[in-house]
Amino acid sequence: MIKTVIFDMGGVIITLGPEEATRRFEALGLKDAAEQLDSYTQKGIFGQLERGDISADDFRRELSLQVGRELTYEECQHAWLGYFKEVPQRNLDALTELRRRGYRLVLLSNTNPYVMDYILSPRFDGGGRSLADYLDSVYLSFKMKVMKPDELFFRRVLMAEQIPPSECLFIDDGIRNVAAASQLGMFTICPENGEDWTTKVFDFLNKQ
Repeated sequence: MIKTVIFDMGGVIITLGPEEATRRFEALGLKDAAEQLDSYTQKGIFGQLERGDISADDFRRELSLQVGRELTYEECQHAWLGYFKEVPQRNLDALTELRRRGYRLVLLSNTNPYVMDYILSPRFDGGGRSLADYLDSVYLSFKMKVMKPDELFFRRVLMAEQIPPSECLFIDDGIRNVAAASQLGMFTICPENGEDWTTKVFDFLNKQ
């Protein structure tokens, strides 16, 4: 029986708009932004930031060198937040209902300090609540020092939560991430970015 529902963030809880992120980084002066950015697994200094290999300030300094001018934290954060197109209210309502039904809700996300500084603030939902207010646990790549689809990320979460994979439903829009979770024995759902996954999830859980 499913007791824990594990969510990806970008592409599931939050609808992604990667084109806007590319545009914002290009506006900062990063000419090869389209090559460096990826919605699933970042490369270069972007990947180093999300793996926790470098700090937010290290990233800012290195990006400043790449664009040829000193960038501020706020400029970098604004560019990163270009990824987020919207937070559908139906998703937040679904999280609230799942917790009401007694499921433990966990976030497992490839992300970075710039993004989470905003997401974990009261600015997140427009009503004074952060994403953490909708969840029981949050596991972030830059803090865990590992990124999906590395199975080590999943194993560390399972160990921390003290739950068997057979009691978990994992929801992620990345096919490789879902495949990795499935190989460990988790149940999985792989919606497309921005898709309304709520009915699918409740139908699955109701059949358990």
